[in-house]
Formats: sequence, structure tokens, C-alpha cells
Amino acid sequence: LNEVREKGNYEQWLKFFLRAVDESATEAIDTIEKLKYLHNRNITIVNSIRGREGITLRKVFGYIEHSPIINITKTSRELGLSFNSTAAAVARLNGMNILKPGGEQKRNRIFIYESYMDILKKGT
Repeated sequence: LNEVREKGNYEQWLKFFLRAVDESATEAIDTIEKLKYLHNRNITIVNSIRGREGITLRKVFGYIEHSPIINITKTSRELGLSFNSTAAAVARLNGMNILKPGGEQKRNRIFIYESYMDILKKGT
């Protein structure tokens, strides 16, 4: 910016700025592609479960894509599902390696959509 102020060299600053915009856009597209791949892979697994369990799994999966760190009580309340149905869906998603336990506590445990979070954390 000193170059712009002192010598009026806007071209150099503009090139720098446009390079930064290009790199940011490229990274954003890469992140979107990775999230899309993760979604498609996991929704295929979730959709393979039929019946009531499948319906509940799809609801919980949709929820974790918007809230990747959850606890069962809040999730069941937000989705209008029973605690037991939500707990069973979370346990199933954990068994499918979609959700991971987020700590060692026995009560009010949290679960993390870790692969989703890893994609979002990359480069930050």
C-alpha cells in the first residue's frame, strides 16, 4: 500500500488483491466439493436403512449437517423426537463412523460430525 500511496502504483496492489480473491475462491470451491462428497457418501449409507429407524436417522443426519456438534437432549428437542429414538440414531451414526463421541463424560455427552469439522477446519 505504501507503493500505491507514494508512487501511485495501483496495478501492483490490484494484482495482489486479485490473486488473494482467486486463492480464496479456489479454496472455497475445494471445500464445497469435499463437503458435497462427504454428504453424498454418508447420505447413501444413511438411506440404506429402511423403516422408522431410517426416517429418524435421516432427520438426525440432516440436523448434524447444520449443527455438527450435538448432544442428544437438545437434538431430540429440536427435531421433536423422543430422547430414546434420538439416542438410538446417534448410536447408529456412531457405529457407521459418521458421528464420534466428543468426550469421556457419562451424562450430557456430546457427539461430533468429525469428518465435516475436519474439512471446515482445514487451512484455518
